[in-house]
Amino acid sequence: MVAALLDPRLADCRRLFLRNYEVYINIGVHEFEKRGEQRVVINVELFVPLKETTPVEDKLHEVVDYDFMRATIAHRVGKGHIHLQETLCDDVAEAMLAHPQVRAVCISTEKPDVYPDCDAVGVEIFRFKEDQA
Repeated sequence: MVAALLDPRLADCRRLFLRNYEVYINIGVHEFEKRGEQRVVINVELFVPLKETTPVEDKLHEVVDYDFMRATIAHRVGKGHIHLQETLCDDVAEAMLAHPQVRAVCISTEKPDVYPDCDAVGVEIFRFKEDQA
């Protein structure tokens, strides 16, 4: 993922992030996972052009509001059971990229409570708006 950050299409961008956002959701394909909610940790990085998101008046409407990230995630997880973390990442990325000021997004999800012998299992994706088709 680090190589994606070197892409010249991001040279004029500001990076916004939401780190370690914990949600409890119904996710998983195994029967034990379908019995209740699991803790999922979500990280989001949005890349927005400086030209469009540099405040002149120090007003919230001039930037991408952090609440947008949380609300977008809440909307998706509120739709019901998700089988795969890949689906969750893809859906959240697509919704984030729908924002007119977002050029690119990096999303990761982790399920920290699945296995006792590791910190977490997870998925990470990076997408450019222009690559969405």
